[in-house]
Amino acid sequence: MLNYLWGGFILIGILTAAFTGNLHNVTTGVVEQAKTAVNTCITMLGVLSTWTGLMNIAEKSGLTKRMTKALMPLLRALFPDIPKDNKAYEHIGNNIVANILGLGWASTPAGLYAMEELDKLNCHRDTASDMMCDFMIFNMSSLQIISVNIIAYRSQFNSQNPSEIIGAGLFATLISTLASVAFIFLRRHTVGRRGFK
Repeated sequence: MLNYLWGGFILIGILTAAFTGNLHNVTTGVVEQAKTAVNTCITMLGVLSTWTGLMNIAEKSGLTKRMTKALMPLLRALFPDIPKDNKAYEHIGNNIVANILGLGWASTPAGLYAMEELDKLNCHRDTASDMMCDFMIFNMSSLQIISVNIIAYRSQFNSQNPSEIIGAGLFATLISTLASVAFIFLRRHTVGRRGFK
């Protein structure tokens, strides 16, 4: 659907430019934006490489395991239907730690593994369980200390102070995380706990 939507936008833009005599602006814009896209990709590659390397160091040093262990009381409160020694806790913890460190791309594999483990506990395999939905909601709130992606974009576009977004980003993600936790507990106490073996 999105392919048709974006294709339609592009076609409308080209036809409008052709009928208004601005087709040369389309060509110029395509070339300039292609250059911007390549420069952005190179900048992001450098930032991603740095932070992914730091994440690997954190994993090998045991820092992420310690952070995940510290999160266990919270995880057990949020996801009480998961058996105590289930691998889902480890994957959910890794997902949260990666998000906290601003490594959204690194959190995705852990989130997918967590969903696979949660699905194994699901009574209704054709429907997401409440616990799977709770995890998705909590994951989307994405508490971050450092918004690495935004800092990289701001740096790419010559911001005078790319990191000034950290405070606002932390505040916004704190509010979204608190809202997700409130929703999870509210849903559990009003609807109940369903969909797990």
